[in-house]
Amino acid sequence: MQLHSIKDLNFKSKRVFIRCDFNVPMDEYGNITDDRRIRSALATINYCLDQDCAIILASHLGRPKGEFSEKYSLVPVQRRLHQLLKRDVILAKDVVGEDALKKVADMKCCDILLLENLRFEKGETKNDEALSKILADMADFYINDAFGVSHRAHASVEGITHYFDKKHKAAGFLLQKEIKFFGDLVKRPVRPFVSVVGGSKVSGKLEALINLLPKVDKMIIGGGMAFTFLKAQGYDIGNSLVEDDLLDEALQIIEEAKKLGVKLYLPVDVVAAQTFSADSVTKITTAQEIPKGWMGLDIGPATVRLFREAIGDAQTILWNGPMGVYEMEKFSRGSSKMAHYIADTYATTVVGGGDTADLVQRIGLDEEMTFISTGGGASLELLEGKVLPGVGPLVMEDEK
Repeated sequence: MQLHSIKDLNFKSKRVFIRCDFNVPMDEYGNITDDRRIRSALATINYCLDQDCAIILASHLGRPKGEFSEKYSLVPVQRRLHQLLKRDVILAKDVVGEDALKKVADMKCCDILLLENLRFEKGETKNDEALSKILADMADFYINDAFGVSHRAHASVEGITHYFDKKHKAAGFLLQKEIKFFGDLVKRPVRPFVSVVGGSKVSGKLEALINLLPKVDKMIIGGGMAFTFLKAQGYDIGNSLVEDDLLDEALQIIEEAKKLGVKLYLPVDVVAAQTFSADSVTKITTAQEIPKGWMGLDIGPATVRLFREAIGDAQTILWNGPMGVYEMEKFSRGSSKMAHYIADTYATTVVGGGDTADLVQRIGLDEEMTFISTGGGASLELLEGKVLPGVGPLVMEDEK
């Protein structure tokens, strides 16, 4: 998929609107705990500065309900941008209000203006036409560098593109990198190609599983979603998380894997508890006979060894979704061990954003992975074979 590139545009001395993804995690004191998404946008921002542009940066943070909330203000992002760019970054007090529009009108060459949280405007998530038009009128060019939200048809992602022709809109360097990496990964993987899929529910990853199956040599399924597959095979899973309405689909995936010759691995043992709490009593039990009233919350030691053997000869590994409830230390060991084993392979290792990226960063293995995506949901939809709403308008005509 070939996108219109930022390098194709001539925007010297113009105003450029860059949609970024600065939705970064913060601690209880409002300190940014992982600035990877901010650092990932620097290449595009610096390129524009080298063209003597005035730059308008826009992003969301968290999920405010269409109104101002100090908790979701981009003040911490402004500070971090100032530190990283070593330049003044002006923060507007609103998105399309009087202050933002005045600051846009006053911009000079190489000024950097950060709009307040886009989701303070109700129209952002509704892809409101009027909001899209006001945002578009701020600049001469539009750049999308927010892969993490490109699967959302929002005003600053999809709606705004309708007001720029192909000579005035393009993909930033991060968006291009993400699209190319996932495109090459699925179309031309070095084999054996192993996908490691986890997380809580099958429903969120069903289409990705179906689309990946013909492309991989092995598929490992862990996390809460594994219990739907185990129950579909008639095993006792106790009170473990299950999606009963997807049992037939789980069986179809198992059968399809057999037909295609894809080796499908499921947990053989689990760490189980009666309640999901830090002080709960745990025990290791086989995946086929989890006692009534108990639930599986992590993969067990035998499963960890099995999965380690399965990835031993891999040349490409795609990992999307943790193996257990990693947020609680008691149930994080399986995910942590898998992260170390994946990092220790000689394979090209791709982490599909979201919880998996958070897990890898928490245990300090982010530098050991070949590529960590900045978007969990977006990377999943790419793996499902979809054209993302924020990417479609930037695809070159002969590619459509």
